[in-house]
Order: sequence, then structure tokens, then C-alpha cells
Amino acid sequence: MSVPVISIPANHLARIGLRISDSIHYQLSPEELVHQALQRGDGILSDSGALVIKTGEFTGRSPKDKFIVKDQIASDTVNWNEFNIPLEEKYFDIIYRNVIHYVNKIPELWIRDCYACADPDFRLSIRVINETPSMNLFAYNMFLRPKEEELDTFQPQWHIISVPGLKLDPKICGTRQHNATVVSFKHKVILIAGSGYTGEIKKSVFTILNYILPHEKNVLSMHCSANIGDYGDTAIFFGLSGTGKTTLSADPNRKLIGDDEHGWTMNSIFNFEGGCYAKCINLKEDKEPEIYHAIKPGALVENVQFFSGTNRINFSDGSVTENTRVSYPLHYISNSLEPSIGNIPKNIFFLTCDAYGVLPPISKLTPGQAMYQFISGYTAKVAGTETGITEPKSTFSACFGAPFLPLHPAKYAEMLGNKMKKHNVNVWLINTGWSGGPYLVGKRIDLKYTRAMITAALNGELDNVAYQVHNLFGFAIPETCPGVPSELLNPENTWADKAFYKQEALQLANRFIKNFEQYAKAVNPEILASAPKI
Repeated sequence: MSVPVISIPANHLARIGLRISDSIHYQLSPEELVHQALQRGDGILSDSGALVIKTGEFTGRSPKDKFIVKDQIASDTVNWNEFNIPLEEKYFDIIYRNVIHYVNKIPELWIRDCYACADPDFRLSIRVINETPSMNLFAYNMFLRPKEEELDTFQPQWHIISVPGLKLDPKICGTRQHNATVVSFKHKVILIAGSGYTGEIKKSVFTILNYILPHEKNVLSMHCSANIGDYGDTAIFFGLSGTGKTTLSADPNRKLIGDDEHGWTMNSIFNFEGGCYAKCINLKEDKEPEIYHAIKPGALVENVQFFSGTNRINFSDGSVTENTRVSYPLHYISNSLEPSIGNIPKNIFFLTCDAYGVLPPISKLTPGQAMYQFISGYTAKVAGTETGITEPKSTFSACFGAPFLPLHPAKYAEMLGNKMKKHNVNVWLINTGWSGGPYLVGKRIDLKYTRAMITAALNGELDNVAYQVHNLFGFAIPETCPGVPSELLNPENTWADKAFYKQEALQLANRFIKNFEQYAKAVNPEILASAPKI
């Protein structure tokens, strides 16, 4: 059903330099956007009715091309590093003029007003301006959708202008290459040029919320998924892309709050988004039924291939990228929570994809270990998630989300630590990576076992079992777990070559220690004492 046409006040667009035109498509329905995308030849319908597109040159984020304008607001508050790359104001002005000039010349434009943050006390109003209907469909799927009566008085606090067709001149614009994502906290504008990867829109909003909420609202922003049980018990799952946040939070026995980005207030957890952006490489109906069945009319699928001569998606084909994705509204998940706000969590799961096969599939952490692991953020970048990553690569990403954290990691860690202790939250480390050997030697831990371990933790079935302590990392490893072979629980038992395991474990422990040197002076003795014991 199409949203009735509501005009945008002329001064709203003129304020940011855009002209009013009959070619502006405002607040179109998914059906209208899909129809226009098909008319333009931007995509193809799959046999399940989803729109399938290619995102062009970029099939993942380009973190080296994300910039924050170093102005009077950001200069002394942003933690400038390899992810928060400063851009001089003069270059922002040049890029902005280039973007506006380009937008005013293209024949059609798609505009959508939407919200971020399910909690109305922290809601952010956003106007998204797109060059293509498919990207506007992404914005419809991923952000919260205003009611019709709210559009009459909608006042955007932030603007996002996404123009994949604009190629910047790096010499003139101060960028690394022809594409860039530029955030200006002073002007409250996000500019995305030269990249058709829709995830740049999503993650740029996450970046600004990771600044606004902790810095201005005293709300902890988190790169995590969340769900809630029948008795109001919330669980949150931290982890980088590819570690299982979306998959593991889509539990048919629990209500989904959200799959990627949340805030933790004094008394609740709330979702930032109105949709999900799930990886679908090797997607199978029997293993991930909720995601599989969400690929239907209105869903937007990116960079997949079809079986020859058909419009049936071949989910195992990663020839374009391993980072194949689908976006869909949250209500496409049958047991999603509306509104997407839950209680204070009782369990926290840190998800790590250990490419070395060293870490246990489940461990219970002490408060000190929990903070050490949170600050470390160990995982492996999964193939295709970022440009240039073609196979799993181990990394340490502070707070399980360093590329999206404008503030110093200590700010988020301090807030999480205070909340964990105040509410006596159980914290678990879950390895969704390899067992029995490293990548290409062992095999990835079976999803059904990971689900069984998480279910056991949520149900309290691991509260009274015997534990053994890992000799290097000090983690408490349960000796038994319902639905899981006991020999799988201790990683050393799964390796044929025990000496090789000890060698790999020692190397990983040394990586942890080396990485943590940068934080050692800023943390308390309890956290420092939770480092691996060499």
C-alpha cells in the first residue's frame, strides 16, 4: 500500500542546497520502489519476490575511506585513529558542494524520512536522500518508519545524502580515492559518494549514535544483537560482522529485539534500527529458517548469483563476494518484539570467530575477564565483510566494534563495566569459529551446538555443572552441556596434535597480551590480572 504523497516544505531542501523538482520521489512504499528499480533495470526479482541487486565496485564497507570532519565539535572529543580519520573543514565544504551540484543535476531523486532509536526519549530523526530507488528501499527496511501523521511535522535532525554515481577527485577533495563517507557533527550531515554498498548508510548512522548517545545522553551504545525470553529475560550478543549476531539472536523460542545495534539506558535495552541486515552466504532453510523466509517481497538482496537459467538464488555462490546480504523490516521475523525495547540483560554473550581453533566453544567469564575480553574484542574478519579481505583474518577490535566508535574505547568499556556489575549480569565467551585445528585444518563449530550451548546458558542449565579452567586463558569451561558432545567443550581435546594446539594457543595468548599493551595504563588491576598467563 502506497504512502499518500506528502510534500516536503521547500525551505527544508533549500536549507541544504537542493532544488525542488517534480522528479523527487518522497516516502514511496516498498512496492513502488521495487517497481521503479525494475523499470530502471537496477535489479531482478527472485523467485521468492525479493529484489536482487548488485552494489557495483564495492561489496563491503571501505573503512579507510570513512572520514569525520575535524571541526570545533569533533576536534577534542573524537578519538582520532585508523578508523576515525580526520578531514579538514575546507575539504568537507568542497565535497559538499560537489555532492549538491551532482544531486541537482541527476534526473530523479528518492527521499525518505525515518527514525533511529526505538526508545522515543532518544529518537533521532533522519532524512535520507538517495540516487536510486533500491537504496531508498534499504533505508525503508533498516530504519524506523514514521506514522503517516508524523510526516506532516517531520523535522530532520540529520541528513544522509548517498550518491554512488559521483566519483570524487582525491586531489581536490582530500580523500584517499574516488569514494568517501564523510560525517560532519557540526552540520549534522553524512555524505556518501562513489560507493553503492548500502551498508555504508547503516554503519554511518551507527557511528553518529556511538558519539551522541554516550557523549550527550549517558546511554551505552553497543554493537550487539538482543532478544528476550517469555519471562522478560533479555540477552545481548556482542560481535563483529560474521560472528553470528543475526543468526543466534533469531531464536524461534525468544522474541527478537534487534540484530546489530542497541542502546542500554538506566532501565532498558532498545534497538537503533527498524530492520535486519543479515549475511546470506550459504544460507539454508533448515539452519536459519527465520532469515530464509524473510527473503520475500520487500526484502533487498545484494550481490548474490542465481542458479543458471532461473531466478532462484544460489546462496552458496560467493563469486561476487562472500559478503552477500539481505535487508528486511524487523517484522519479517515472525517473533520480533514491537516496540523493540527490552529489559536490562541477564546474560551477555561475546561472540568471537576464532580462526585458530584455540578458544573453547563456550566459557564463563569473571567480571575482570569480561572487561578484558570486551576491551580486546578478539575475532576474525570474515571474507568479504570489508574490501580486500578474502579469507578469515584475526583481529582485535575494541568493544567488538572499533570501526564505528568515535569516542575512546575506554568510555564504552567503563559504561559497560559499571552496568554489568550493578546488575550482576552473567557473561559468556562463545567461539563460533573453528575447532580441531585452525582454519583449513579444523572445521567450523556446528551451529546446532552453538545454539544448544547458548540455550543452556539462558536456561540456567550451566549454573551447577562442573567447570575446568583453561591453563592459559583462565576461562571456566563447562565439562558438560545439554545437547553438546562433552569432548567438544575443551578445545584441546578436539585436536589430534596436542603439541600443535599448545603452540597455537601460546601464540594467540601472546597476541592478546601484545594488543592489550595500549590499554594497560587505563585499566584497573582486576582487568590486568585477567590477561592470559604465559
